[in-house]
Amino acid sequence: MKVVALAGFSGSGKTTLVERLIPALQLRGLRVSVVKHAHHNFDIDHAGKDTFRHRQAGAFEVVVASDQRLALMREFEQPVQLSVHQLIAELYAGVDWVLVEGFKDCDLLKLEVWRSHAVKPALYPDDDFIVAIVTDSATALPQRTGLPLLDLNDADAVAAWLVANEGRFDYRPEIFA
Repeated sequence: MKVVALAGFSGSGKTTLVERLIPALQLRGLRVSVVKHAHHNFDIDHAGKDTFRHRQAGAFEVVVASDQRLALMREFEQPVQLSVHQLIAELYAGVDWVLVEGFKDCDLLKLEVWRSHAVKPALYPDDDFIVAIVTDSATALPQRTGLPLLDLNDADAVAAWLVANEGRFDYRPEIFA
C-alpha cells in the first residue's frame, strides 16, 4: 500500500482535497482509504440504536456490519493518543492508497496544503517529510523552495503526481514498529 499525509493548518483545504483525490485515484482503478484525526470528542453512533446501547452497557468494542459496510467502535477507559501507524494497521490490507489527514507532525511523507490567504506559517521550511506543496498560489509562498508545486484546484493533477511518484510512498510498517 501507498501512504501519503496531507499536512496543513485548519482551513487550508485538506478535507476538500482529500474529497477530490479519492475519486481521482479511483478513476485510475485504485482503492483508497482515509485515516483522519479528530481533535475533539466525536461519535458515529446515536442514542436508541442497538450498538449505542451495547456501548452504554460497557462493551469495549462493538462491530456492526451489513452487506454494504462495517464499523468498529472502540471505547477507551483512559484517554489514548493512537499513532497514525496504529490506525493504518487497522485498515484493510487490500487498499492501494491511504490518505492521512490531521497528523501534520507525523513521520510520513506529506503534501503540504497551503493557501495564499494563510495566516499560519508554512510547514515546508521546517519539515523534511514534506515532499510537495499543494497551493492556490505558487507565487505567494512565503519562502522559495525546490519542492514540486501542485495546483490545489486540480485534484486530478495531484493524483497524477502521486501515481507518477508512487514508489516513494510505499508503506513499510516494519520501519515504524
